Amino acid sequence: MKKRLIAAVLTSLLFSGCASAQNGGESAPYSQITQEQASRMLAEEKNYILLDVRTQEEFDEGHIPGAICIPHDSITTADIPQLPDKKQLILVYCRSGRRSKLAAGQLSKNGYTNVVEFGGVNTWTGELTKE
Repeated sequence: MKKRLIAAVLTSLLFSGCASAQNGGESAPYSQITQEQASRMLAEEKNYILLDVRTQEEFDEGHIPGAICIPHDSITTADIPQLPDKKQLILVYCRSGRRSKLAAGQLSKNGYTNVVEFGGVNTWTGELTKE
């Protein structure tokens, strides 16, 4: 199972160039995976950060359990205290996928090397919490 997950992530890395048009022609420095792949990673991986880049108000209305909220517009070139390890796996989502792509791109530009974007919570079929 873990080999298939790793293969899926590597495959998504190969196809992440599909996002290059959104990044001004640059190749995307982060990977994109499906929500099904993200769900498996959340179940199988141990050392990751689940990052919701919506506003705090949106986050409070319901988010994936275990997520932290850092709004996408606060992810600039400055260091982010909540994300001290630039090699740690960071799984990024928002409402529809637009802000998570912007945030993932900025994180990668800031030197984060293991950023994975998986779209929006509006199509998430898993659990949501308000806690």
